[in-house]
Amino acid sequence: MSLFRLDASIRLDGSHSREVADIVEREWRAAHPGEQVVTRNIGLEPLPSDAWANAVGAGATPESERTPAQREAVALAAEITSELLDADALLFAVPLYNFGVSQHFKAWVDLVFTDPRMAPGTEPALAGKPGVLVTVRGGNYSPGTPREGWDHAIGWIERILVDNWRVDLSVVTKEFTLVGVNPALDQFKDAAAELHAEAENVARQHGKVLAG
Repeated sequence: MSLFRLDASIRLDGSHSREVADIVEREWRAAHPGEQVVTRNIGLEPLPSDAWANAVGAGATPESERTPAQREAVALAAEITSELLDADALLFAVPLYNFGVSQHFKAWVDLVFTDPRMAPGTEPALAGKPGVLVTVRGGNYSPGTPREGWDHAIGWIERILVDNWRVDLSVVTKEFTLVGVNPALDQFKDAAAELHAEAENVARQHGKVLAG
């Protein structure tokens, strides 16, 4: 058994998405001690900004005529795609940034799509593979709140992972991570504590399912 974990947070210390993903990973490791965990930290080590364009260009260029940059991009696309395909379980930690998906995660998805094994129109190689998406949001975007509908990331991520790649996905969301950081949210301290505890409990449950 093997686990692939992707982190899109731009922070290491104090990262809520990493913290919750650690809970999921611990549950998986408890069930599979000593098994392989492959990690990719695209938030701390972003993919080259020109990789996608070069990979797309390579797809329309005979192999013998490709530039060195195009060859490097194709190799990188193959590498990150193999990390997905070779794993038995998948863990994605992708925080909400400015109401949308992390640019690093978007760049990663775009590059994966250039690999022939994951190209649009092909039979999804990840179909049925278990996965967990961990996402964190600075405020509260739950139904009935003023920010309901402002999260434009989770829906997009689900379109990729579930609708396109057909991953058997579970989602855990941690709300109000800016409570204690932004003074305007101090009034929600108690609510945040409850939501954080709930998210951690869901993470443990999803980790057990992922391990199974």
